[in-house]
Amino acid sequence: MAVVVYAVDQGSKFLITTNFALGDPVPILGELLTFRYVKNPGAAFSFGIGMTWIFSIVAAGVVVFILAFARRIRSVAWALMFGMLLGGALGNLTDRLFREPSFGQGHVIDFIQVWGFPAIFNVADIFIVSSMGLFIILTVRGIGLDGKRTVEVKPEPAPTPGADVQ
Repeated sequence: MAVVVYAVDQGSKFLITTNFALGDPVPILGELLTFRYVKNPGAAFSFGIGMTWIFSIVAAGVVVFILAFARRIRSVAWALMFGMLLGGALGNLTDRLFREPSFGQGHVIDFIQVWGFPAIFNVADIFIVSSMGLFIILTVRGIGLDGKRTVEVKPEPAPTPGADVQ
């Protein structure tokens, strides 16, 4: 999953940077979906401009954590979740490490603009957010990394004195 996410993310960014002018809107589905090539120096919603190197370090930490943690995963759903997160984190980390203006401070390529949504994003962002949604679902459902559901056993209520009297 991580390899697919990474390839689609980097492939889409290559197509955008080689075929679109910076900042020009290209309607895909009318105003509902537009491609607008922008360079994002910060995090989501361009938050943290000027702290790109911190995001690079955090993303690298996430990648190392997932790779170290991967041996414990025995569930297909958890493997998909971590694969989506790993592919997305690697996609944006690649931009931060190897794009202008410099190593570790590169701007992330964003291009997907949805009507009514306040940010422009990319394929990596879609998979990062989707992985967090899957994380919440798996956690709420009590599904462990082994794929087994943890069942909460509720104790029987204590009998009320005199309840058996007829």
